[in-house]
Amino acid sequence: MAKTTKPLTNTEIDKAKPKDKEYNLADGYGLILRVKPTGTKSWLFNYYHPITKKRKNLSLGQYPDLSLANARKKRAEAKELLADNIDPQEYRNDQQVAARYKASNTFLFVALNWFEIKKTKIADTTSTSLWRSLENHILPTLGHRPIDKINAPETIKALEPLAAKGSLELTSKIIGYLNEIMTHAVNTGLLNHNPLSGIRAAFKTPQTINMATLLPTELPELMKTLASASIKITTRCLIEWQLHTMVRPSEASGTKWSEIDIKNKTWSIPAERMKMKRPHTIPLSEQCLSLLEFMHPISGQREYVFPADRKPNEPSNSQTANKALSRMGFKGRLVAHGMRSIASTTLNEQGFDGDVIESALAHIDNNEVRRAYNRSEYLERRRAVMTWWSNHIEKAATGNMSLSTSYRKGLSVVNA
Repeated sequence: MAKTTKPLTNTEIDKAKPKDKEYNLADGYGLILRVKPTGTKSWLFNYYHPITKKRKNLSLGQYPDLSLANARKKRAEAKELLADNIDPQEYRNDQQVAARYKASNTFLFVALNWFEIKKTKIADTTSTSLWRSLENHILPTLGHRPIDKINAPETIKALEPLAAKGSLELTSKIIGYLNEIMTHAVNTGLLNHNPLSGIRAAFKTPQTINMATLLPTELPELMKTLASASIKITTRCLIEWQLHTMVRPSEASGTKWSEIDIKNKTWSIPAERMKMKRPHTIPLSEQCLSLLEFMHPISGQREYVFPADRKPNEPSNSQTANKALSRMGFKGRLVAHGMRSIASTTLNEQGFDGDVIESALAHIDNNEVRRAYNRSEYLERRRAVMTWWSNHIEKAATGNMSLSTSYRKGLSVVNA
C-alpha cells in the first residue's frame, strides 16, 4: 500500500526549528519545506523531468514570504506544466529571459535603433532637430518605459503641455516620429501592433503656414535690394549662388571647391549633404561660373566656396542668407528656402517640363526607372532650364547688376 503523506499545517511550519543539518518537511505531491541550520525555510517542488525522468528540485520561494497556501498554488501550476511535458524550471527560466529582454527594450533603446536608420535618410540638421525634439518632449516621460508598455493615454498626456503652448506643428511632427518608432518596433518583432496609430486625433490640426517667398514678378525688387544692400560680398554671392542653382540653404552654404567641375560645368553634391541623402548634380550656367570666378580670389585656397567670416576654414552658416534677407527688409516676405519657390513657380509658368523642374529641385521621384533616366537624359534637359533661369535672373537685375553679371562684363563691384 502506497505511503500517504500528511499535509503540513501552518502551526507545524511555524514550530519547525533549525537543526545541525538541514532537513525537509513534506506536504505531499512533491511539495517540501526545507529547513536550514540558519533557520531559513524554503519551499521546493520535487519532480521528475518529463523527458529525461531525472529528479529535479524547483525553488518556489521562502516562508513566510510565500505562504503554505500560495506554495500549493505554485505546485499545482508546476504539475499542470508537467502534464503537458514541459519542465517547470526550464519554463520559468525562459519566462525570466523573456521578461529581461522586454525590460531592456525600453522606448529609448528602440528609438535609438530607429534613429540610426532614420538619420541616414535625412539631412544632418534635420536629424539633430528631430532628436532634440524627442529629448525635450518625449524621453523624459517615456524613455525608460518598456516599449510594450507604451500606450496612447500616457503618450497623449506627455504631449499635452507642448500642444497647450500652441506648438501644434511640432506636436504633429513628434507624433509622426512616434508612429515611425512604434512601426519599427512592430517590424522588428517587439510589438504586434502600433498602439499610437490614432493619437493624432487627440490634438488640433496645425494650420499650414506656407514658407515666405516672393511672387515671380517681385524678383526685380529682390535683385535691386540685393545690389544696394549693406552686406558682405561673400554673403551677397552666396544668396545669388543659391538663387541661380535652386538648392537648399544648407546645400548652398556648404559648397566645396572639390564638388565643382569647371570643365564639365557641373556641381556634384554628395548624398550626405542632401536632404534626402541622394547625390545631386547641378548643371552650372555661365552666371554660376562667373560667381565662382568672383569667389576664387577670396576662397579658392580654402575648402569652402563661401567661408564663414570669423572662421574661414568653416562654411558659412546655413542661416546666413536668411539673416541677410531679413536685414534687407524681407522679414516675413522671403526666406532663403523661398527662393526655390520663386524658381519653381516661374519655370512652371513658363511651361517647362514639370518632371525636369522637380529633378532640378532635387525632389525625390519614387519611380526607380524614371529616377535613373533623370540622372542621364534629364541632366542635359536641366542644363537648358538652368541656363534660361540664370538669364531670367540677369534680366531681372538689369540696371542693378548682379555679381555674376558684373563679373562677366568686367565691371568692378564695391562692397557696401
